[in-house]
Amino acid sequence: MLENLKRPALLVIDMQNDFVRRDAPLEVPSARDTIPVIRDLIGKFRRASLPVVYTRYVADDLYKPLAARFGWIDRLQPPINACVPGFRRHFADLGDERGVIDVIDELLPQPGEDVVDKIYYSAFHRTDLEERLRAHGVDGVAIVGTITEMCVEDTARHAVHYGYPTILVADGLSSNTPQQHEATLAAFERNYGWVLPADELGAVLKLT
Repeated sequence: MLENLKRPALLVIDMQNDFVRRDAPLEVPSARDTIPVIRDLIGKFRRASLPVVYTRYVADDLYKPLAARFGWIDRLQPPINACVPGFRRHFADLGDERGVIDVIDELLPQPGEDVVDKIYYSAFHRTDLEERLRAHGVDGVAIVGTITEMCVEDTARHAVHYGYPTILVADGLSSNTPQQHEATLAAFERNYGWVLPADELGAVLKLT
């Protein structure tokens, strides 16, 4: 089935400074290990003139009532201001400031590529992602980024509900909890779609 896809899109989930940079408030250290894989896939999709779509998590008070249960929610508030639009932070591994919600320098979107901001885990929920994909004529999605068992998983399941054959790119995903990462991949492959390494995905889709 995947070999019959004519116009798959690559979704790059939340590869932002406040998740990926060293000592960032929502740091996922293993996300840095996925950068070469994601960068290579982005290049292959671009060379094939296939859509590359980025998502960014944007802080909102939506989850504030759950702060006592999930400590990361407090980091969205002052003085840390994780993922707050317009807020800038000095990142030691860059030696400079960057916007906290911005996609990391290594994977920057090109002019004309879609960037979808979201306040929920899923990039489809109350955004225009579905409309953007339809406008691009997309007939399937491959997903990379972070965090596997949160925004990646929620977005992937919604993609399936919208009728897209959906692939999780195993070596292009990251999490701070390896067991949950592996459990998510196993459940998705069993019940929803495909889990493939980037090299195999490239071969199936005939990307060079």
